[in-house]
Amino acid sequence: MAAAAELTLLEKSLGLSKGNKYSAQGERQIPVLQTNSGPCLTGLATIAAHLVKEANKDYLLGSTAEEKAIVQQWLEYRVTRVDGNSSKDDIRILLKDLNSYLEDKVYLTGYNFTLADILLYYGLHRFIRPRLFLPHPGWAAIEPVCASALLACDARTTPPRSEDRRET
Repeated sequence: MAAAAELTLLEKSLGLSKGNKYSAQGERQIPVLQTNSGPCLTGLATIAAHLVKEANKDYLLGSTAEEKAIVQQWLEYRVTRVDGNSSKDDIRILLKDLNSYLEDKVYLTGYNFTLADILLYYGLHRFIRPRLFLPHPGWAAIEPVCASALLACDARTTPPRSEDRRET
């Protein structure tokens, strides 16, 4: 999925009705958004974070300092590792590494759904869909969320935060 298409889908998922126009620059087709208030925003993670803030859904960027850092880490991973890989071996290693990382987690930051989950899902979708399997059971929860614009719902229906989760 091209970055412009991902950003458009993210806008809809966030409940933004503006419908921004995106361009791309350079050989790697890095997305660019011209804002009404000034300079261009460049890069998938930068533009996506801007859209999340515009939609007043800051919880998708992390709720604690550590969670915010983990979200940034995975956004960086998406851009540097996922977007550049196209060989079967690279993809196999990438999915194996993710499967190991997610072994004891529901989402990338643990128990909270974030922008990192959305963008990593979008980036991996082209590899996962043709194989008709999901590398980790947690990914099954992400697909309907991304596909059905569940992010536009109110705080009562967002995934529970770790501090709200009951121990069993």
